[in-house]
Amino acid sequence: MPDVAVIGASMTEFGQRDSWIRELLAEAGEACLDDAGVTPDEVDHLYVSNMASGEFEGQTGVPNALAHDLAAMPAYTQRVDQTSSSGGAGIYAAWQSIASGASDMTLLVGGEKMTHKTTGESTDVIASLTHPVEYKHGVTLPSFAGLAARKYLDEYDAPRESLAKVAVKNHANGALNPHAQFRKEIDVETAMESPLVADPLRLYDFCPITDGSAALLFCPADRAGEYTDDYAVVSGVAGATDTHVVHERADPLTMGGVVESGRQAYEMAGLDPDDIDVAELHDMFTILEFLQMEGLGFAEEGEAWKAVEDGETDRDGELPINTSGGLKSKGHPLGATGVAQGYEIYKQVIGEAGDRQVDADVGLACNVGGFGNCVTTAIMEGR
Repeated sequence: MPDVAVIGASMTEFGQRDSWIRELLAEAGEACLDDAGVTPDEVDHLYVSNMASGEFEGQTGVPNALAHDLAAMPAYTQRVDQTSSSGGAGIYAAWQSIASGASDMTLLVGGEKMTHKTTGESTDVIASLTHPVEYKHGVTLPSFAGLAARKYLDEYDAPRESLAKVAVKNHANGALNPHAQFRKEIDVETAMESPLVADPLRLYDFCPITDGSAALLFCPADRAGEYTDDYAVVSGVAGATDTHVVHERADPLTMGGVVESGRQAYEMAGLDPDDIDVAELHDMFTILEFLQMEGLGFAEEGEAWKAVEDGETDRDGELPINTSGGLKSKGHPLGATGVAQGYEIYKQVIGEAGDRQVDADVGLACNVGGFGNCVTTAIMEGR
């Protein structure tokens, strides 16, 4: 199979937007094509990562509509839905389309429009991804996060402040991201004194409800030089699932989908965790940053909190994590999130991340659906 390159990327401003889903997707798609200098009629496949446009605004058929709006006909279109990991699944699908030879130019656009709904309405849409056994009892993802956080803190004797420091770090990074929903720094005291949501997690342990879109453009690596001198190669990508019923897992602090997708991505890339220079992890809740760090081999079991406490995951640390601000500060428009993670890694490994730039040749993005129910991990290397 040919190596697959990313030759263009874009991201809209995340937050509360007046635009609806079609407008958000078109904004990112057009900007991505412009970034690569590619015309719409060169696109063979057009994929849209989206979880719930029907539930949120009664809009279906968004890939077809986007092809029209971008003048990308007659490109083949497809919607990719893998709940909150739809963006990562879109990266995998776009990679497959190029690697298989089915397409010479694939545009991936991820997006979601959420803020027009109440918090309760949005939470209910998101909670629908849980197993019916859990859903009928009113279980939500925040409640899973609270239970996991309590177990982690107790089992590994981790201080509660270590979770707050994840939020502080990611807000500091997001303050440098012009696309982030929350561009403000916070301190540990602010995070610790924010309203309780799911004990022991408080308001600043959770990401916001967000509108936004992001896009990536893929082609065979041996053609990337026709469009740009700076591009990234997807050297490893894999997806995996875990039990749909969370309480059936042998250890609720081990996300099997993270472990397995990471293992496969490393193997495909011929790399180890020590080779990763920068990572974007799915911090929908602060506790997830710890669990993914350990599942991906960046820290030993029960040791991730120490790495955060020691500053190892800061922008100037040994392994910068969530230089974009993460979901915590940047925002979490469900279908866009995994694509936006890819955007950040792409910008970092080609040296165009602006004020957030770190020393990085190899980056990893891990996009999680539900509470680890489905996961996609992708590794990119700068060329």
